[in-house]
Amino acid sequence: MSRHPELLIPASSLEVLKTAVIFGADAVYIGGEVFGLRAKAKNFSHDDMKEGIAFAHEHGVRVHVTVNILAHNRDLEGVREYLKELKELGPDALIIADPAIFEMAKEICPEIERHVSTQANNTNYGTYQFWWKQGAKRVVSARELSLAEIKEIRANIPEEMEIESFIHGAMCISYSGRCLLSNYFTGRDANQGACTHPCDGNMQSWKRPDQASICLSMKMNEAPTFSIPRTCA
Repeated sequence: MSRHPELLIPASSLEVLKTAVIFGADAVYIGGEVFGLRAKAKNFSHDDMKEGIAFAHEHGVRVHVTVNILAHNRDLEGVREYLKELKELGPDALIIADPAIFEMAKEICPEIERHVSTQANNTNYGTYQFWWKQGAKRVVSARELSLAEIKEIRANIPEEMEIESFIHGAMCISYSGRCLLSNYFTGRDANQGACTHPCDGNMQSWKRPDQASICLSMKMNEAPTFSIPRTCA
């Protein structure tokens, strides 16, 4: 199957969405005010999301909405109501990491594509095959994968299934963001979208004389979060 890569751009606000659309993005991904992994970003209100989706669709551009927290029990009822709101707004896809949220989306808004977030740690073609059987149209590869590994995944999954990959941006010291450093140091949970990025701070290595491994000593740093375009093939 011949594929034309899709350039998918993050949009933190309505203004950024319109700019990305005007300058040639094939698709944009955005987050609402809840249940996304960029809790400290500006994000989209209900009205902004409605206007943004309409604007993108008028220009032939797709909109994907993140609902990619790792949910706790307290989140589930709110997620259910949020998915009902998204059903009315009509984005093209939902980016999801949590299996419970994935099942809710399949029940509440089956007409919207379900994409599996990099937060789900998608590192092998068996995982892709699993999500395909659950109804996922696309899986976002873990940022730790090499091009050779992605190529091998492509060769071992259905032709109709899509792979999405980050083409530049931040790397996490844990697999695809599943980290507790921020939570431990500051009480802000990376898996709920509030990471303080402590691993972006100044590092120095040290080696214990009785160990072969290298350890890293870190200082906290409130580093800015940069936009990360993605590509899909």
